[in-house]
Amino acid sequence: MTKAVFLDRDGTINQEVEYLDNLSDLSLIQGVHEGIRTLNQADFMVVVITNQSGVARGYFDEGFVDTVHRELGKQLERAGARVDKWYFCPHHPEAGRAPYRQICTCRKPATGMLEQAVQEFDIDLTHSYMVGDSLSDLQTAWNAGISSILVLTGHGRKTVAALSKAELQRIDYIAKDLLDACRWITRG
Repeated sequence: MTKAVFLDRDGTINQEVEYLDNLSDLSLIQGVHEGIRTLNQADFMVVVITNQSGVARGYFDEGFVDTVHRELGKQLERAGARVDKWYFCPHHPEAGRAPYRQICTCRKPATGMLEQAVQEFDIDLTHSYMVGDSLSDLQTAWNAGISSILVLTGHGRKTVAALSKAELQRIDYIAKDLLDACRWITRG
């Protein structure tokens, strides 16, 4: 079975931009290349799972999300790093129009995207991690029974400030950024 690290996208890999809808606003967070390369070298599969409700809201279409992922992939590849698979949820339970306005099983904190990757790549969740900057990322990890890592980039600092003591105690590691998280994972 394969071990994997599931990564959130906005605020974890690239700078948080409210509804990234223009490639000129795409900027990787410092150290991301090195962090992902560290995971690649340690034989972790790297899988991005990201909510993209901007599709449901009509801010951009699914093709644009694919374009962003291709561009991120190119930037990472130039630095010797790779994401093995990109998954995104275009839905929102309350905003937008059909078919995107719906309660689905893929929108984090639901585990649908993670489960799809498990089925597709025979991933061993007992040796896998979820890294992100929001409560929904943490809840996805908890719902799937995998290790949870919160990064302090993106919405991470606001997330820490809003968490209860019980929620804070459930986090396996709080990392400065993705590079710090990847180093922690590979040391374990």
